[in-house]
Amino acid sequence: MKTRGGADRAGGDRGPGNLHAATDAESGLVPRYVDQGYGARDVAARRRWVERRTGARLTHVGRASVPGEQMRGNVENPIGTAQVPLGVAGPLLVAGEHARGVFYVPLATTEGVLVRSYERGMTALTRAGGAVTRLYGDENRVAPVFLFDGVAEARRFCLRLEELLPEVRAAAEATTRHGRLLRVEPRPLGRAVMVNFCYATGDAHGMNMIAKATEAACQLLVARGAAPRYTIFSGMDSEKRASGSLLAGGKGKKVVAGALLPARLVRAYLHATPAELHELWQHTVLGHLQAGAIGYNGHYANGLAALYIACGQDVANVANSAVGITLFEVTAAGDLYASVTLPSLTVATVGGGTGRGTARECLEMLGCAGAGGAPKLAEIAAATLLAGELSMGAALASGEFVTAHELYGRNRPEEPAAPAAPDAPAAPAAAARPSSPRGVRRK
Repeated sequence: MKTRGGADRAGGDRGPGNLHAATDAESGLVPRYVDQGYGARDVAARRRWVERRTGARLTHVGRASVPGEQMRGNVENPIGTAQVPLGVAGPLLVAGEHARGVFYVPLATTEGVLVRSYERGMTALTRAGGAVTRLYGDENRVAPVFLFDGVAEARRFCLRLEELLPEVRAAAEATTRHGRLLRVEPRPLGRAVMVNFCYATGDAHGMNMIAKATEAACQLLVARGAAPRYTIFSGMDSEKRASGSLLAGGKGKKVVAGALLPARLVRAYLHATPAELHELWQHTVLGHLQAGAIGYNGHYANGLAALYIACGQDVANVANSAVGITLFEVTAAGDLYASVTLPSLTVATVGGGTGRGTARECLEMLGCAGAGGAPKLAEIAAATLLAGELSMGAALASGEFVTAHELYGRNRPEEPAAPAAPDAPAAPAAAARPSSPRGVRRK
């Protein structure tokens, strides 16, 4: 019996009305099937095709709780799902304008010690009274480049752009119910002009939405004779790439998290002193300068990637979101004030991968799922990164970094036991791994 896509129940991939899939299979192309093959039988047939072509067994890949039809718009040629270990860190007390209360943060990762490290920082923050968070800005941008015959024509375009702004805004906003054009920012370079089209996008990241809106605006400018031609992406918007311009904000949410931690608490929970953490900060700032790094942080990318995978975010936006500045200061009373500034944090609670499967459940853990949740998620993310910066800084300052990874990290691949000789006695069982190496201090 044939499926709608042409794969049969017995496992074949050919069938009437599915000749294109058979042709693809013979040519080495991945089978698409009718209507792109998101049905359960088509997904299974494509997975079997991959197994035959590669010799791999995709048993775990096929154990997906999300139906193939729900993957439409998120992935093409689906064969199942990738599974990543999911941990939870907390309690994390946040005193924000949008996020208030205690949170337990889902983190999806394969890096041993990451969840435990973030949890240590969260515990310290919570015992200190919580992380104070504030959201300063929320927008996204697309930056097309307009091309002209000379510098004079480029200058005339900049003047006309201001005159045509009401029409430009109307054209852009006619393509979307949720996006709102805030302003345009021309940046001339030689005889070209790059323009930041800056939008409010609500709870969505909205890059596809504002790219469509900007395309309509650019077409209007060409139709009005303001510009002869354009390319929709110039690269100036820094989408999914790090750049110095991100420190000024404009690509996502600008959010800051800070906390005052008494010296006694820093010693008890982080095994370091405020002075040691400040000294570490000074020395590693020099390393960042020597490397030509953009901003300063210990490991924003770790926490962002784990949170993004758990909550269905676009993981590639870690590249722009991880640009920021961590600061450790010693107060006049000898306590520690720690803060993180994230000027271009990209998070969303609607659209993309946020509404399905485990991503939806993880957002619900945080109380951020759906409309109205993005500002809250941004403040939780900032507090989470602050916890991670405290814990990593303390591990370095106290000399516990390597030991902690040996304790919690899975650093050595498991080697299969060599087969015993026919008459050889059985080898004794391996000794259990010690739960705590000597000299490691616990929270």
